[in-house]
Amino acid sequence: MAYFPAAVFAAAFLMPHLFHITFAEGLSRQTLLQASWTLPLFLLLMALPVPVIWWAAQSQAEIPIELPAYAIYMVSEHSGVLVLAFIGGLAAASGTMIIIALALSGMVLNHIVLVARPPEARTDLYGWLRWLRRALIIGVIISGWLFYQSVSHQPDLSTLGLAAFVGMAQCLPGMLALLYWPGANRNGVITGLVAGMSIWLWGLWLPLFVDLPLPSLPFTPLTPADAPLWYQITLLSLSINILLLICVSLFSRTSDGEKSAAEACSVDAVIRSKRMPLEAVTVADFTLHLAQALGDEAASREVNRALQALNLDAQERRPYALRRLRDRIQANLSGLMGPSVARDIVDRYLPYRHDDLPATDDIHFVESRLEAYRSRLTGLARELDGLRRHHRQTLAYLPVGLCVFGDDDELLMWNNALTELSGINGDSIIGSRLDSLPLPWSTLLGKALHSEATPLYKEPAHLHGQDYFLTLHTAQLSGYDSRGGSVVLIEDHSEMKRLEDELVHAARLASIGQLAAGVAHEIGNPITGISSLAQNLRYDTEDPALLETADHIQQLTQRVTRIVNTLVSFAHGGHQALPLPCEPVNLSMISEDALHLIHLARSSDDARFINTCPEDIVVCGDAQRLTQVMVNLLSNARDACQSDGQIQISAGITEQRAWWQVRDNGSGIDPAISDRLFEPFTTTKPAGKGTGLGLSLAYQIISEHQGRIDVASPPPGHTCGTAITLWLPLYQQDDVKPHAQDSDC
Repeated sequence: MAYFPAAVFAAAFLMPHLFHITFAEGLSRQTLLQASWTLPLFLLLMALPVPVIWWAAQSQAEIPIELPAYAIYMVSEHSGVLVLAFIGGLAAASGTMIIIALALSGMVLNHIVLVARPPEARTDLYGWLRWLRRALIIGVIISGWLFYQSVSHQPDLSTLGLAAFVGMAQCLPGMLALLYWPGANRNGVITGLVAGMSIWLWGLWLPLFVDLPLPSLPFTPLTPADAPLWYQITLLSLSINILLLICVSLFSRTSDGEKSAAEACSVDAVIRSKRMPLEAVTVADFTLHLAQALGDEAASREVNRALQALNLDAQERRPYALRRLRDRIQANLSGLMGPSVARDIVDRYLPYRHDDLPATDDIHFVESRLEAYRSRLTGLARELDGLRRHHRQTLAYLPVGLCVFGDDDELLMWNNALTELSGINGDSIIGSRLDSLPLPWSTLLGKALHSEATPLYKEPAHLHGQDYFLTLHTAQLSGYDSRGGSVVLIEDHSEMKRLEDELVHAARLASIGQLAAGVAHEIGNPITGISSLAQNLRYDTEDPALLETADHIQQLTQRVTRIVNTLVSFAHGGHQALPLPCEPVNLSMISEDALHLIHLARSSDDARFINTCPEDIVVCGDAQRLTQVMVNLLSNARDACQSDGQIQISAGITEQRAWWQVRDNGSGIDPAISDRLFEPFTTTKPAGKGTGLGLSLAYQIISEHQGRIDVASPPPGHTCGTAITLWLPLYQQDDVKPHAQDSDC
């Protein structure tokens, strides 16, 4: 009886009812994984009483042990035990008969009936299949009863069960070879199966109908003396089956199709789906094509079922997603109609489009399968998979945007940096064609892939409502064992482009500053002449109207002279070497000069400026550099205000120090940048509208003047706006060019 546990484990794969319970009813992968250990455990528990029964048989030979129910009869003579045993036996027999009928009807339907007569487009395809299967269930039950009635001597159930099991066991060598030996081929499997089945028919099946003399078996000397006939037949048939399978497979040619099938079915196989386009390019095309075979209702239902299982959208157009949808539909139809019919339907109505380009492996599909299979890898395969994951993560977390395309322009990779830059999740576009990518990426990447001039420097792109400048580097993937394609690196050079523009602008301003002195001289000469003529006019006439006109001319020429001198003074400013000169600077006059400069760039939406600085406040410092500070503050305040905004300049003296304030009623300072307000390049203005250097420069100049800057947004007592207050040392009469360490300057 030592061979019994092995037979029980093999029965899970060979007997129709056990196979149906284990695999046909478990549709989810999680269920199959659970069944992979729960079913062997269940069968092991069933086999545990076998040694006990065998020991009892050895100790008391007169006890019949043909059926496990006999052991129950020997436990107790109580009638309740007999009733319980009868109910249990009846339930087990009826349950087994029902499961066998369901399993065999499904097998006959999928592998015989539907293969002989493929399903047609029907209004109620599911109802037709359901009634057809019900008819086959009745046919299976009647066939079993007729078979039992046709046997000659009415054998017991154990004899019929053993005969059936040995016959099904002839499939076991071919099944194990398919899973663990890719070198096996069709010729070897069929030859071994025919030989094993012949021995089984001669030894166990035909004796059920007629009495046949059995000659001496070749393995009789190697078997126990009390070994039953079925054991010897099983040993002989399986041995011949395995021997012929190995010999014929070794000495016959294995076709490419058999190698591919063996590799796909092997337990160590990784299915490598090919990246080929489908004739159907949308989900609606799937429904339309399948309706020719299944009907409109069934086609729509199967497509929606596959979409829901894959969590895909009905508007999906990615080739990779459509290939997955095709595979899922085929798997669902396999459970409904059998794998052969499902494959024929899918191959006929959802075919691949064979273009001129060679089909390559679907890398994304292979990696998804490896991720699911990773826990079962061992040894070198596990180390190689770890290396693959490391390289994959290196590319995924590269701080530079990276994407990979196949030779057919299908997107294979989209890393995290590119996801952050583009705002597009890679999982949503992996498998898309280049021309179906969102704008502007289809244009940018297409230009990089198909342009001979590479890399492309500072290509303009409008992203997230702003202008970006991207540099794209392209490299062809070629060489030994390469699947081809192209890799594109995308660098964001927007900040560099803005700095370059600001440098150009600064150089332009420097040139204007160099020309300002000459321009002022050229303007000053005629202005001086006009002023002289106005003064002469006052002495040449006593007409009140002419005198008034001469006064106006002289006032306007003085204003022009003052504006030009202020502009020249501001343009000539540069880096001041220490020690900082300490000169008397009138805050009211500096404010007026800054307002003159601000008004030179007035626009249609200018705010209203108010200067309330007292004329008697004098600080110690550099007039030109303080003018630059005020110009920067007024410019920022104007940008923060609306067209009807108001900006006020005020000043005062507190505790022997002067305060100088610019207050506006604009939008205020963004709290997100309040902690780094004086850092260089900190700005909330759109690209090209500001550099973020104004406040940083003002902070530096005020610090050189031994002062400080206070910022309040909004100011106390107000609900909006910003107030920036500058604290500066007052000018003392005995101050003579103090050094930087002096407390006053």
